[in-house]
Amino acid sequence: MNTHHLRVHPSADNLPREEQLAWKLAELATDPVEVTDAVTEMVVNRVIDNAAVATASLVRTPPAAARAQALAHPYSPGSTVFGAPLDTRVSPEWAAWANGVAVRELDYHDTFLAAEYSHPGDNIPPILAVAQHLAERRGLTGRELVRGIVTGYEIQVDLVRAISLHQHKIDHVAHLGPSAAAGIGTLLGLDTEVVFHAIGQALHTTTATRQSRKGQISTWKAYAPAFAGKVAIEAVDRAMRGQTSPTPIYEGEDGVVAWLLDGPDAAYDVVLPGPGEPRTAILDTYTKEHSAEYQAQALIDLARRIGTHYPFLRDAENVESIVLHTSHHTHFVIGSGANDPQKYDPTASRETLDHSIPYILAVALQDGAWHHVRSYAPERAARPDTVALWRKITTAEDPEWTRRYHATDPDEKAFGGRLEITLADGGRIVEEIAVADAHPLGARPFGREQYVAKFRTLADGVLEPAEVERFLDVAQRLPELGAAELAELTVVAPEGYLDTVTVPGGIF
Repeated sequence: MNTHHLRVHPSADNLPREEQLAWKLAELATDPVEVTDAVTEMVVNRVIDNAAVATASLVRTPPAAARAQALAHPYSPGSTVFGAPLDTRVSPEWAAWANGVAVRELDYHDTFLAAEYSHPGDNIPPILAVAQHLAERRGLTGRELVRGIVTGYEIQVDLVRAISLHQHKIDHVAHLGPSAAAGIGTLLGLDTEVVFHAIGQALHTTTATRQSRKGQISTWKAYAPAFAGKVAIEAVDRAMRGQTSPTPIYEGEDGVVAWLLDGPDAAYDVVLPGPGEPRTAILDTYTKEHSAEYQAQALIDLARRIGTHYPFLRDAENVESIVLHTSHHTHFVIGSGANDPQKYDPTASRETLDHSIPYILAVALQDGAWHHVRSYAPERAARPDTVALWRKITTAEDPEWTRRYHATDPDEKAFGGRLEITLADGGRIVEEIAVADAHPLGARPFGREQYVAKFRTLADGVLEPAEVERFLDVAQRLPELGAAELAELTVVAPEGYLDTVTVPGGIF
């Protein structure tokens, strides 16, 4: 591994591009390293995972609106759109838009958490869309698609390990624009200079505030990564046509680090694989068993277990208070430390409730289960007994859980917490959990069997049985797919199913 020392340089330094982070990322993307079997296996798992959560969201309004926009941009050869017939093709940037929204809508796919937060699976829609569009023209196969996805994951994870965006209220998709652009560069076998400019443009155009994840969270939460993927495709297209980027985008005196992040005196160490080293970052990421913010995954498992073992906790009258001692992030982003009244509001949006750990703990304690639809239903959130329990739940930062959240040792890194329940009769129940059951170090780690089961569960009642089998067959043959088969990496809804949701018309 090589460590790149990132800092701000005045324009007078005329920093050579070979010393710029964007160039180092471009070199990583253009290094013809073979993909290991374990990494290939995980890429297949994540393609299945993305399709699973997209399938479950097809008739929710944000994916429906994004799909309507995409279908207004037919193109040949073009790319497929989740839910639409296989022969329906749209311009690749619009396919990435629609499919990216469908993947992110339920907040139910993979995650990586370190200095920053991310959903690395957001790289797949734009890279796949470009692969489908250019497959025949450039002779792309499943092998090239796998390599592109591996690059997207590697760069996203490497940036997330090193550079915090949320600390400065910048949304985490600012790491996604560069990673998706680089992944497309790998897919297409572009040269380093082209990828360098694509990365710079993608970063420059995907920096936005974190207000999309604050207060009353809007439907834009699902659109943010899709926008980054769409912009990344457009950035690569411009770079391929010889158009250049703001340079140096990270290090410049008016660049991202100096004005959006830690300022002119900032310094970061970004660790990247060296030439010829395998790109294995995808193996450090983890998916979700439950449809909620990742920091809630382990806590849902803990609450389910406690609620089943102590059923009297379902009645708020038996509880004096519940305090979750947890990491800084969990407390301040999805806990009571956020100081968002909406996190205790029974009329709050689904997007807000899935970022409210007090709500999530209350429902998981009472139900002993979690469901991507039923657990967020308005009537579920408004139940008086749930509201009473919910409002007795608060969070507190615990330095030890914060330390473990940021630990680099996989055996130390944790995303859980300790629940301290004070009963009305003065008794106490104290239990803790470090990682989710589905985590690689958890009680029930996810493997291919679990990814396939998740897809089957979320596709049940949505796709025809034959379509379920068709997709799983194609996805599990991903590394061997020919150019013509890449377009089959989508799901097709039954006739009339997509018509069960309607959205207002727009400009397109």
